[in-house]
Amino acid sequence: MARPPHARESVLDAFERLLIDEGERAATMDAAARDAGVSKGGLLYHYATKDALESALLDRLDALVGADLDAMASAPEGAVAFFLRTSVMDDDPLDRVLIATSRLAQGGHHAAAEALRRVRTRWADALRPHVRDDTALALVLLVSDGLYYNNALGGPAAAAPVPRAGDLDALIALVEASAR
Repeated sequence: MARPPHARESVLDAFERLLIDEGERAATMDAAARDAGVSKGGLLYHYATKDALESALLDRLDALVGADLDAMASAPEGAVAFFLRTSVMDDDPLDRVLIATSRLAQGGHHAAAEALRRVRTRWADALRPHVRDDTALALVLLVSDGLYYNNALGGPAAAAPVPRAGDLDALIALVEASAR
């Protein structure tokens, strides 16, 4: 009897949640199986090793970044505005997989660190035609980093508040004017 197709994604979702909520050390095969509500055998049916589970997470990252790049390319407001607006975390699948991959990289996982470098390169390559030079590209990337970082801190601990919609629009307009 074949396993339900959603079980594979449930295990990967559980692994991702564990990485985000508890960190790389707590994201074990046993914990992922328990969190997903599957037996250890069910987990091993889909992911024979922790390396396979980590690889699946990086594949998820690659696919979601590809979808993000497609959306950026067709965004009516333009690539720079889209990129900056989506730099404010919304707890969407891309945000979650980025954080989970970051947790792996922080734990010394070289493939995760390389995957994050590739993501940054892919975003930079997509933005480059929409800015005047590499300095303008750096400005866009660094503003994006700042939006993401401050949003990740959340609450009163944030170094600077995440801009409200109107303020974000003004920030995007300023960055776009500087980057053209």
